Amino acid sequence: MKPSSPSLSSFFSTFLAGLAGLALPALAAPAAADALRPDQQAFRALYRELVETNTTLSAGSCTAAAEKMAARLSAAGLPKRDLHLVVVPEKPKEGNLVAVLPGSDPKLRPILLLAHIDVVEAKREDWARDPFTLVEEDGFFYGRGVADDKAMAAIWVDTLIRLVESGERPKRTLKLALTCGEETIGAFNGAEHLSKNHRDLIDAAFALNEGAAGILDEKGNRILLTLQVGEKTAQNYRLEVTNPGGHSSIPVKDNAIHRLASALTRIAAHEFPIELSDTTRGYFAKTAELVGGEMGAAMKALLANPADAKALAIVASDRRYNASLRTTCVATMLEGGHATNALPQRARANVNCRIYPGTTPETVRQELARLVADPEVAITIPEIRGPVAKTPPLSPAILAPIERVSAKHYPGLPIVPILQPGATDAQFTSNADIPTYGIGGIFFESDGGGAHGLNERLRVRSLYDGRDYLHDLVKAYADETTTLP
Repeated sequence: MKPSSPSLSSFFSTFLAGLAGLALPALAAPAAADALRPDQQAFRALYRELVETNTTLSAGSCTAAAEKMAARLSAAGLPKRDLHLVVVPEKPKEGNLVAVLPGSDPKLRPILLLAHIDVVEAKREDWARDPFTLVEEDGFFYGRGVADDKAMAAIWVDTLIRLVESGERPKRTLKLALTCGEETIGAFNGAEHLSKNHRDLIDAAFALNEGAAGILDEKGNRILLTLQVGEKTAQNYRLEVTNPGGHSSIPVKDNAIHRLASALTRIAAHEFPIELSDTTRGYFAKTAELVGGEMGAAMKALLANPADAKALAIVASDRRYNASLRTTCVATMLEGGHATNALPQRARANVNCRIYPGTTPETVRQELARLVADPEVAITIPEIRGPVAKTPPLSPAILAPIERVSAKHYPGLPIVPILQPGATDAQFTSNADIPTYGIGGIFFESDGGGAHGLNERLRVRSLYDGRDYLHDLVKAYADETTTLP
């Protein structure tokens, strides 16, 4: 699995308690498959083909999925010269697709539509339904990847198909990158490969990616839209203690497990200092108005004075708000000892940190070493997923089209900028000087549709509404000639 749990679900539930009472429009009843418009029927077939193509690292093939999407784009009329399958020989099943729809004005910089097509592992015996069969039931789609991230991938492919078939030619060139390897740390990553080896192919003024969404309350009411503007860096650290060991009947003070436990206790008690960026300032300013009460007042006070200890204590008491304020580190795995009647010769723990933008993994490693204050506890970085993600500017040029299109599709909903506590492929594209934003538009329940978990799901109506919203948003960006780069 990638080094982050479902990134959206942890954010969604932040708002529910304070916002559930708002009188906001509920989702319409889902349309029956036989009542769909012809274009929706075609989109459903595309979505189904993508979901039912297994793209897990263990048994699937991103290459097969990329080839199927390329075939659909070609059938719609996109010339083969504008379809680029990027497959490295040593990773034949981890292929990627870049599709280019040329714009009418070559002077305007392109827009990159980014989505990953690999999915988290899914065992059939654990699921109530076959994870690689698209099931529509009680107003939901079920299947691995229906939410993360094949919904967005299918919508991006569909958007290009709709533009090609309609004969519309946007002013800006649109580029689509369907990539592999986002879900597994240490795996071949397509976004990284494209950024390093095919930079010209994906060159763009900015990219639209996963990482944000619309939020529903428990009754299906739309609460708000989010816009990801920056993300934390996910990094694992290994803490390890070794010892000669011996017979457990003759214990010694220098016990590897006890020493490791002391180190973890020190880390657990530590709070990294708070940090505020333009994104999180905007996030807390809007959230304060939405949640109101003591929490809302504390958010306002904290924005006015980040040294306000009382306000910080109130805001940080919610673990999700706390995650938006600072670097966090938590022990996630533990192993030690070799026999029940022997002193441990080795004890090891994994500490997973989510690092605030602007701080390097090595800086955090040094801070952990300072906290532990024990040279017998070795603290190392087992592997680095990629570079520290750059935070893109929260500019009016990016926000204005979202506000216009949202007012049309989801009138009255606030748009809230978020710092993503999870990890996305923006980590690679942003460092290739392509500012990358997580775009909402598809609405989820508080658990993010169970992404990464069992029986992943997405509301049928959310998918069709999100498809139209994102199509219109892409067109709005593609025809913008004055404020965008």
